[in-house]
Amino acid sequence: MLEGASSRQWPSHSQVDRSSSLQPSSFPIVGVGASAGGLDAFKQLLRHVAIDTGLAFVLIQHLAPEHQSFLAQLLGRITEMPVCEVTDGIEIAPNCVYTIPPNTTMKLVGRVLHLSPRERTRSGYMPVDRFFESIAAECGRMGIGVVLSGTDGDGAVGLAAIKAAGGMTFAQDLPSAQFRGMPEHAAQTGRVDVILPPHEIATQLNEIGQQWQLDRSSKLEDRRSPPPVRQQSPPDAQPVIMASSEPLNPLSQIFELLRKHTGVNFASYKHATLKRRMQRRMAQQNVTRVEDYLTYLDGNAAEITALYQDFLIDVTSFFRDPEVFQSLIARVLPQIAQQHSQLAPIRIWIAGCATGEEVYSLAICLLEVLDGIVPQPPIQIFATDLNSQAIETARAGIYQRSAVAHVSPERLRRFFVSSGDDYQISKSVRELCVFARHNLCSDPPFSRLDLISCRNVLIYFGATLQQQVMHNLHYGLNPDGFLLLGTSETTNAAPGLFAPIDKKHKIYAKKLSFVLPSLDLPLGGDLTQTTNQQLPIITRPATELQLKQIADDLVLQRYSPAGLIVNSNLDIVEFRGNTSPYLQPAPGKSSLKLLKMVQVDLRSALRTAIHQAKKLERSF
Repeated sequence: MLEGASSRQWPSHSQVDRSSSLQPSSFPIVGVGASAGGLDAFKQLLRHVAIDTGLAFVLIQHLAPEHQSFLAQLLGRITEMPVCEVTDGIEIAPNCVYTIPPNTTMKLVGRVLHLSPRERTRSGYMPVDRFFESIAAECGRMGIGVVLSGTDGDGAVGLAAIKAAGGMTFAQDLPSAQFRGMPEHAAQTGRVDVILPPHEIATQLNEIGQQWQLDRSSKLEDRRSPPPVRQQSPPDAQPVIMASSEPLNPLSQIFELLRKHTGVNFASYKHATLKRRMQRRMAQQNVTRVEDYLTYLDGNAAEITALYQDFLIDVTSFFRDPEVFQSLIARVLPQIAQQHSQLAPIRIWIAGCATGEEVYSLAICLLEVLDGIVPQPPIQIFATDLNSQAIETARAGIYQRSAVAHVSPERLRRFFVSSGDDYQISKSVRELCVFARHNLCSDPPFSRLDLISCRNVLIYFGATLQQQVMHNLHYGLNPDGFLLLGTSETTNAAPGLFAPIDKKHKIYAKKLSFVLPSLDLPLGGDLTQTTNQQLPIITRPATELQLKQIADDLVLQRYSPAGLIVNSNLDIVEFRGNTSPYLQPAPGKSSLKLLKMVQVDLRSALRTAIHQAKKLERSF
């Protein structure tokens, strides 16, 4: 031990439990990452963190692989919390600090820290990202990520994963950072909740710990309280019906504020998930009661926008869940390719595309599958999301070096262009993809699709909304189309519509069954009046008449003249037949505006036809 280092004994878990009344499996975990300049930032943070927050702190710093680390001993002088260097398999406890050993990568499984040999990617040694990703997977909303001083982009990807899982994210402000690379990259992702100097981050963590312990104590007290005694009514007593004077609950009023401000109705989303995200905003504003937060929101357009952005899920990555993409390449994309001639375009829709990584991943996989096919069919990839900011990022197709760390060298060479510290998707791939803002819950679905990817979107919807969206996705697919869902999602909300192709990787085929359309819940409009209703689903094997209709649909799809359906604003709602000889994505900002996509020499005649169609109230 270094001279002057702390000589406190490392507590056993039973001692920690008795002193703090916290079970090791139930407390928040704070991951703190840094590289160059990290020691000073760690000291500033720990010097101001209370010793009884109930949080556990795991510190990850880039260390020279060949040298012994004295980080634990040095930090042991700063705080009265026990500080130790991690050994493989150690179970973490609250009110304790853990540091990563040199030459290792560390991850959290349950509440146990596991070490493995140092990993390197094209972006370098990224131990902070790897550990933060494990926090996101294991802790969910109980996970907290902090990025401090450092020279590279480590931590940015992992911080985004923590936020996507419902946790809190912090980054050191640039003026106080010795080296700005890590906190600057983290801030550029747009997934950082709070940017402050280390000592002020510590203050925020103290408040989070306090609030968490208060909430936990309140829940324990509720469990100890005896159930209320129900008074029995006399047998002949008549029920008394009283008009309720209780106002709308604050959460419903917040949803209404968001609907008026953004046009998006969150009432049919899962309330528990939205509450967790709202609590993060409340913590940042030092507000503890929902009623007070409603008052704070009312008239505060900036905070309404910030809450809206927090409600949206915009975190993804290239080739996320690689086994899923391997299954698509082996079982789905070749079949789609074989079903198309050089005139019939392959049509794919990615619903909830976030910042576009999955869109480009699917485009790359499809291009690889089509390598051996001559001539190749046209490709139309539609990518939509509620988040306009995410859509702009996706259109640009520019990503930090850390975001492509797990993309193979061959794919980087073929489909990406290096641009300083960033990579951009090549123009030939970007031109295949049309990005647009679209509300999956209220806007009409795309149609005549070969594949729909809707990953990790349904898990945020309530049961009724899931059912509605599943019907819309079923409608949008060709009779031989495929559906891809997230790893935690199923088609159970609408049984009878899809058959599993790869159950493990959540790939489904559209079933040729007859589904009566629901009249209880429209595609758009206010969902609040129907959230407690169950939609009727009536399924039965296709009859001879229905099979004839399916055959007719296939013939119309593949051999009918090209056509379009547009709305009153001339936005393209549906493509019919092969429209590629007449339409192409316009340079610049992606759009589904008809007059932007149509060939220049056709615009004059098209305007005339549209005018006549409106005047005569008929199709052309």
